[in-house]
Formats: sequence, C-alpha cells, structure tokens
Amino acid sequence: MGCREFHAAGFLAKPGHHPLTRILYVITDLQLGGVPLHLYRLARGMRERGFEPVITSLAAPGPVAVRLEADGFRVLSCHGRGGWDIRVIGRLARIIGDERPDIVHSLLFHANLAARFAAPIADFPVENVICEVQTVEVERKWHLWVDRVAQHDCRCFVGNSPSVIEHLAVHAGIPRHRLALVRGGIDAAPIATAKPTERAAIGVNERCDLILWVGRMDPVKGLHRLLDSFQRLSQRRDAVLVLAGGPLMNDTGLSLRQRASELAIDDRVFFLGPRDDVPGLLKAADVFVFPSRTEGLPNALLEAMAAGCPIVTTDVPGCHDLVTHAKTGLLVPYDDTGTLTEAIERLLADRAEARRLGRAAAAEAAERWTVTATMSSYARLYEETCQRTADPPTPAQT
Repeated sequence: MGCREFHAAGFLAKPGHHPLTRILYVITDLQLGGVPLHLYRLARGMRERGFEPVITSLAAPGPVAVRLEADGFRVLSCHGRGGWDIRVIGRLARIIGDERPDIVHSLLFHANLAARFAAPIADFPVENVICEVQTVEVERKWHLWVDRVAQHDCRCFVGNSPSVIEHLAVHAGIPRHRLALVRGGIDAAPIATAKPTERAAIGVNERCDLILWVGRMDPVKGLHRLLDSFQRLSQRRDAVLVLAGGPLMNDTGLSLRQRASELAIDDRVFFLGPRDDVPGLLKAADVFVFPSRTEGLPNALLEAMAAGCPIVTTDVPGCHDLVTHAKTGLLVPYDDTGTLTEAIERLLADRAEARRLGRAAAAEAAERWTVTATMSSYARLYEETCQRTADPPTPAQT
C-alpha cells in the first residue's frame, strides 16, 4: 500500500465551497527560513480559499510574524525559550482550548511534538492534528525514532516531496497509509518575468562569471564544499561567488567567512545576507549552485528553476525530486568537490547547454510545481480531515 497523495485533479476549493474551517497553524519559530516562509504562503493561500488561519509560534514572534500580521493574520506565541522549554506544551494547550480550531496543523519537529502532547490536554481530537515534515532528516536521527513512537497521536504526517515520504516510511517506520504527500510549489510567473539585478549594485564586475547560492546558512547546505570548489574554479576563470541568505552572524556564517579568507578568495566571495530581490539575482547569475547534503523540497531550487537559471545541485533527496540530470540541470554526488567544480565549469564554458537546461527547468517549474496545485491539495486534505473520522486517509499508490 502507498501513501495518499493529495492533488488538485478534479477538485477546486473555492470560498463558499465548504463551511468556514478554522486552522490553527503551529510552528517552532517564525524566523526567516524556508518553512516559516512556506507557512506564510500557505496561510495566504488558505484564506483565499475560504479557510480561517490562525498562526502560533512556540518561540517569540520573529520577522515572518511581522509579515503575517501586516497581512491581517492573528499571530500568537507560546514564548518558548529554546527547543526543550516544556512550558510551551501547556501554553499551546490553552491556545487550542481558547481558539477551538477545526484543525491543528503543525510544522517542524518541535512544533509537531508539542501539538501531539497539547491536543489531548486541550481535549482536542488527535485525528484532527496534522503534522508536517519538510526535510529528509539525516543529522538528528532520534527525531525519526520520536516520530515513530508518537505516530498515533496525530491523523497523519504530511511530506512535501516523494523523498520525504519515502524517508519517513523506511527510516521512521511510519506506515505508508499514515503518510500524505502534498507536493510543494511556487508562483513561477513573477520570478520568470523579474528583471535582472544590476551587478554593479552588488559590487560585481559585469565581465565576471557570477555563481549564485541562495538559502539558509546551515551546515547541511554544503557551503564549505562550495567554497573549496570555487577556490579551484577561480584559478582558471574570472568568477565571483555570491551567497544570498543568512543569518550571517551565526556559527556557519562566521566560519564561512573565515574559510573564504583561509582560501584567499574572500575578495571574490560576496556575502549579501537576506535579500528581497532573489528573482533578480537569479536572473543576473550565470549558474545557480546548490550543494546540500539533504533537503525536503528546496524552495530556492524551485525559484532557480522558475528563473531559468542553469543549475548544478547534489544528487540527494529533495534536490533530485526537482532536477533531472542533463535535462533540467546537472546533478553531482554530495561531498565530491572535484565533480562539483567540473559541473560548474561545464555550464560556464558551454552557454548553449546552460541555456537549454535553464529553459527546460523553467518549463518544468511552471507546469509541474505550481502553488495553485499545492494550495488546492492542502484544501482537499483539510476537508477530508474535517469529516472527523478516526480512520486514516484511504490508501492509494503515489
């Protein structure tokens, strides 16, 4: 038996299609990052479809909370002071009791755990608790053990890619009928039509090859290997490496600056920090490089596809869900600096191939990974959940 894949085929969720459904979203924090920004888009998409989202952060409100509130959403907080502040469970239980949502939908490990503990305390039915996992966890494998032990304290686990679903089934031991696939997606049109960022505005010479990475600075992103690869490349080509994302002052950001200095490439590596013009940066880049150790379904990679930017990425879960080798980009083994360097140089040297791969990636993003389909899939999952049956979703092959 396979997991249930929720998709938009034959289903259009519209305002008035269903009674107003209140969804309490619970997330570990609302700092800038892939999952909080996904939640921001999800809340907006669900409101457009007639649902009533309320957002709760286990930690104190962060920058994404400001965006949500500016868009008219109610944002609550459990004011947790770290991942193991167990006081958030009681606080979340009180919020659930006060709000009386139809569905509790949690995202990220600590939020998933807190929601599963808090729901029974609030006398909220666990069959209406949805837990979402957005990464293939390879560093903290005990997370998988916890999810396996506590799997019956929620209706189902949502994964945003086939790789996430497979990882939860094989390595967390969660039965496939308790897994639901809701494929991620983006609004490709604004990215595809964005104007390139002026290179001079970021201090880059127009004649240089511009290699770009975008995302959250975390050890799992493979950025130290990217610096090593770029050091080799810069000996043969007039190139710059632009890193857009943050936080710049965390351990990873500081160690990356130190590594660039040790490799004597710090004058060619640009740390831009978080940016609001990522589509423009993608349009200005010659190659987008994404050397992660693991992912769930990386939004940065989807955006690079939508922009038509030639891609080099690692052949790992999440990335190979999106990119097909030599068709929509180049896939390289993780932790193989030499092959990574060769792939980047290949696209810089063969601009015709780079353009072909970029066009194919843009078409793939626009046709297969649309935010409209993603939001309709969530709406379908919510409506099925609100039937309030204790049974899990009907199994179906993915």
